[in-house]
Amino acid sequence: MNFLAHIYLSGDNEFVTIGNFIADGIRGKSYKKFPVDVQIGILLHREIDTYTDAHPIVRQSTKRLHKNYSHYSGVIVDILYDHFLAKNWKDYSNVPLEVYVEQFYDSLEANFEMLPNRTQRMLPHMIADNWLLSYAKIEGIQRVLDGMNRRTKNISGMNTATNELKQYYAEFENEFTSFFEELRAFTKQKRIDITKTFQHK
Repeated sequence: MNFLAHIYLSGDNEFVTIGNFIADGIRGKSYKKFPVDVQIGILLHREIDTYTDAHPIVRQSTKRLHKNYSHYSGVIVDILYDHFLAKNWKDYSNVPLEVYVEQFYDSLEANFEMLPNRTQRMLPHMIADNWLLSYAKIEGIQRVLDGMNRRTKNISGMNTATNELKQYYAEFENEFTSFFEELRAFTKQKRIDITKTFQHK
């Protein structure tokens, strides 16, 4: 899953949410240098990624892209799924998306010193272009894919994936909706399980 889904799946704990958000930049056991709630978020992120990558519905989505994008298909599906989460946000939260993402940006800025260097460098761009809110529009997804393609030195061709998004829009949306219900239930239980392991240490 991409940024918005990871943030949403963290629940209401600010530091679990930060941990889940920064987890891609934290390697191996280096997560242990962070406060406990941030550690929980990092471990939760890893569980979400493992579950997502192995899920048959997600594999159905990636298979549709594999011919044109090969091993980048999974990255693209993560981004497309964030689009459907943002677009259908009212189905998942009583807090308007505009308010939700502003509160999250405020939290990151308030805890800036805790963030890894790569997140610190990314944050001003993320806020200036309001990435999380922009996911709700295909134009916003296009900008994300353009940026991802540039980072692969234009090898991935990810910038053209909005073509498949438009062509198979209903299929991707249905797959997201079905999968996300299962992922929410899985993540809710994993948050409890991981928290308990820390309580017993």
